[in-house]
Amino acid sequence: MALSGLDIYKLLPKTNCRQCGFATCLAFAMQLAKKTVSIDKCPFLSPEAKIALEASSQPPIKLITIGVGENKLEIGNETVLFRHEEKFHHPCGIGFIIEDDLQDAAIREALSRINKLTFERVGQKLDVNLVAVKQKKDKERFVKATQLIMQNTELSIVLMSRDNEALGLAARAAQDKKPLLFPQTFDNIDDISKIAQETKCPLVVRAKEIDTLSQLTTELNKRGITDLVLDTQDKPVADKIWDLTQIRRLALKKSMRSLGFPTIAVVDNPDPYEETMEAATYISKYAGIVLIKGNAPWQALSLLTLRQNIYTDPQKPLQIEPKLYPIGQASEKSPLLVTTNFSLSYYTVMGEVEACKIPSYILSVDTEGMSVLTAWAAEKFNAEKIKAAMDKCAVSEAVSHKRIIIPGYVAVMSGDLQDQSGWEVIVGPKEAAGIPSFLKNLQ
Repeated sequence: MALSGLDIYKLLPKTNCRQCGFATCLAFAMQLAKKTVSIDKCPFLSPEAKIALEASSQPPIKLITIGVGENKLEIGNETVLFRHEEKFHHPCGIGFIIEDDLQDAAIREALSRINKLTFERVGQKLDVNLVAVKQKKDKERFVKATQLIMQNTELSIVLMSRDNEALGLAARAAQDKKPLLFPQTFDNIDDISKIAQETKCPLVVRAKEIDTLSQLTTELNKRGITDLVLDTQDKPVADKIWDLTQIRRLALKKSMRSLGFPTIAVVDNPDPYEETMEAATYISKYAGIVLIKGNAPWQALSLLTLRQNIYTDPQKPLQIEPKLYPIGQASEKSPLLVTTNFSLSYYTVMGEVEACKIPSYILSVDTEGMSVLTAWAAEKFNAEKIKAAMDKCAVSEAVSHKRIIIPGYVAVMSGDLQDQSGWEVIVGPKEAAGIPSFLKNLQ
């Protein structure tokens, strides 16, 4: 459990030697509590105090890494139950199951579709993370399917098998990729433990009851296996949500180290719409990994969009660089529109301008990531701010006319902006959807 600044101060030598870079031990303790400095900065810390501080600094949910290189997936290390308390740090991994009873050509085709599941939304790149190979046939086919997947994707890999021998062979073949091994139960604890220790791969711990999961992780920790992911088996959605929530709550609020690991949810629903809705539910609360069979682009995009919204910092809205953006082959005669630097506002306006195929300029004003009405209410989007942005971005050099189009929702500022800028202010549509027809009529 994390210690307060005063609790940490009691463990320090209280010499105020300043060798840590701070004027007093109390100041150093306060920075330790905020996790902005390392305990190694104190040269006179006793061994007992160091052990206590290291134990308190461990995250309540362990950070687990699956895969290697640029496409590795990191999950866990979360610190809050509710997003508004701070933020969620490591986005849920989204993966797709491929069964080994498919022909090689079908596996390659599925991998080709999965590899293409990358999108851009409000200036951010959205990617899927995992491919899971599930054993349906013999061990030789499982290993061959694993090797085929390794050769045809850079995504991280999950190995799903109830055959200990098959799982061991596949894990050794793929150990350089650091795959996630699935699953570990009390029935196969000895065999799978040896495989995990040998390959140093993370392991899914699977049990129906949370208490049994706790016992399993405790036993595995004693064996030196600490890279674990928790699963409470297949259950109705409501029961699964209860399990995921309780595991998270017990780890964060009750400091149960035996449950301080990320979780996984495997969705098995033949209806693609229900499958996607169930996966979305688990992304919301509180799966670290969600695996589904369907790999249609609409399924991936909907889940990635949800994940993006949940894992953004609620105190720092998505925003773009405030500047003048040319859309299409903009010229000195092109229309000039103004909006805020809130990503969703900008990209919505940009999309409509692109759709109507009228080259234009968009002036993005720095509103600290607020939307139009929110920024206007907070006095971050007013005549003074827009005039300052016009001067900073030298819009008068980009266009030969002196006309600027403002959002219809802030029409009230048109007179003030016209007085301050000397430009003709045109009130545009309230909704971005009205921009294409507005620009065509304007021309």
